[in-house]
Amino acid sequence: MLKRQPLLSSVLLVGGAIALFLWTRPAAISSPIAPTAPAYVSCTPSPDGIGKVWMGREISQVMGHPGIGWLERTDREKEEAPSKAIALLELKPDAVLADIGAGSGYYSFRIARKLPQGKVVAVDIQPEMLDFLKTESAKLGVKNVQPHLGAIDDVKLPPSSIDAALMVDAYHEFDHPVEMLASLRSALKPKGRIYLLEYRAEDENVPIKPHHKMTEAQARKEFEAAGFRFVTNKPELPWQHLLIFEKP
Repeated sequence: MLKRQPLLSSVLLVGGAIALFLWTRPAAISSPIAPTAPAYVSCTPSPDGIGKVWMGREISQVMGHPGIGWLERTDREKEEAPSKAIALLELKPDAVLADIGAGSGYYSFRIARKLPQGKVVAVDIQPEMLDFLKTESAKLGVKNVQPHLGAIDDVKLPPSSIDAALMVDAYHEFDHPVEMLASLRSALKPKGRIYLLEYRAEDENVPIKPHHKMTEAQARKEFEAAGFRFVTNKPELPWQHLLIFEKP
């Protein structure tokens, strides 16, 4: 029989969840126990929520592919100033950016023009959205937008393969936020950035349903718990704030 040393424990913070590893250490072998799952909480679903809560926030329902008309509306520039938001990203010409929840590609195609030596990986979990993206790419003659099918809990991108990630009014709909941020952290290169565009919940004059808005405080709580460093908030946009986080 192997002589065992005293019971040891250590706590590791990964992807916003605290995983507790306990083991008894033989002379030369240790056997970690698998990490615990994120502590999501259930609640009675709100009219625009799914009844699943993370860090005090009920996750909103998803706007599916029937909402393409809303994404492509002609007055979006006037309401949200997306051209200004894109300028605030300050991307290098050879950057590889993942547009997470790309939808119709409204941002993907506009950003791609700014990346003559780079590309946009347009990630979505709805095949209908990716079909729309492929049709638009052919119509516009855009070669550096790459449609990519993700999953509800994983962006499905190789480790250290992207310089930056953009989420435009999408993160609040992710029903597995902990897992998604963990997969994004893996996909980002060191010092890679996440650009988070969300409607400002602090401003009651922003005409968006409450579950589809986020405060800076809530976003920081969730992203910092996932291991990202808060860089800045660029609040110059009409309805949204642009929150920037960095992978250490």
